[in-house]
Amino acid sequence: MSRPPDDPDDRPGPDSGEAWLTPGVRGIGTASLLADAGHEIPTALLPSLLTSTLGAPASALGLIEGVSDGLAGLARLGGGALADDPDRRRAVAVGGYTTTAVLSAATAGATAAWQVAVLRAGAWTARGLRVPSRNALLADTVAPQAYGRAYGFERAMDNLGAIIGPLLAIGLVGLVGTRWAIALSVIPGLLAAVAIVYAIRHTATPKQTEREPIRIKVRPVMTGRLGRFMAGVSVFEFGNCAATLLILRATDLLQPGRDSDTATQLAIGLYVAYNMAATGVSLLAGRHSDRRGATTTLLYGVASFAVAYALFAVGSTSIAVLGFAFVMAGTGIGVVETAQHAAVATLAPERLRGSAFGLLAAVQSAGNLAASATAGILYTTVSPSWAFGLLAVMMMLSAAVLTASRLRHVSEHHTT
Repeated sequence: MSRPPDDPDDRPGPDSGEAWLTPGVRGIGTASLLADAGHEIPTALLPSLLTSTLGAPASALGLIEGVSDGLAGLARLGGGALADDPDRRRAVAVGGYTTTAVLSAATAGATAAWQVAVLRAGAWTARGLRVPSRNALLADTVAPQAYGRAYGFERAMDNLGAIIGPLLAIGLVGLVGTRWAIALSVIPGLLAAVAIVYAIRHTATPKQTEREPIRIKVRPVMTGRLGRFMAGVSVFEFGNCAATLLILRATDLLQPGRDSDTATQLAIGLYVAYNMAATGVSLLAGRHSDRRGATTTLLYGVASFAVAYALFAVGSTSIAVLGFAFVMAGTGIGVVETAQHAAVATLAPERLRGSAFGLLAAVQSAGNLAASATAGILYTTVSPSWAFGLLAVMMMLSAAVLTASRLRHVSEHHTT
């Protein structure tokens, strides 16, 4: 029985016989795992390098990370324009993975904080540029009927890399020290570039009539069903704060009756559970997206976030309750990212697919920054409960916008 046309990606379910774990999907998934593991090593060790080794103040870390994240967001928008062209997206993907690996590892040789800043900014810019190309390339490797599973697999591998990377950092620091640990991160980073090359060689290049000039296309993306979907996604992203705020909230709640180090360790352990939940649910979310549609799947992820933020607003000091909140938030991010990518791949025309993924990535970056800044200010000036209460309200508003878009599609389908 086919799925009712209640979502923007009407297509057969996973029992349609379409193969989805193609060499291209495997290659891109492997690249995501290796790249994330690679750049999580210098990310985890950056505070130690800056403050302990180079003697820089903690404010330098915040400034470097803030500038780098901002550049990555801008690069994602520009990278979308490059990714509209099938040939360019292949070159940008390979170059982006290679450059990120080399510049991230090069911070091992920095002798001053400004050198770390330059290298980190360059690495994150390259990382931002490659994201739309990778996502558009993934759509080239698999049939539309299996977009959900393909993007779910990629997200699962990426989240797994986020678990492996910090563990590698801990082990390498004990064996070779901070600088060498950062330097060795180039190995998984370059292997990620090799995996992308493997994926490209096993993927047919889409037909293209003529090469268009490089332009950032926003208005064409924000029209029709894709535009309405992106509007709902935008509301969600402006309520999707950085996971570091969740760690801070857990640390504060666990502090009474425990020393600071113990509370911090428990909070980090809960964050590991968050990443494990995101890893475990991504492929399941992809399967559900292929069966029932991306919007329905996305709504489940938004609901998971609403529950998590409500629990953080309540402020229970129970480890079990906090653990459930982290698992719900991890489930939410795994479901949401998979559904977003699958929907954009389906709704965007081939000639706009790169721009659509670029705009999605830019909205994610800008929304995360705005949500984190707003929640952080409320957390400090009013109360943590108000901060997370606002985020929960944003999740409910996002669900309302997405539901309205879904109902409008159903109405238009029945009218036609």
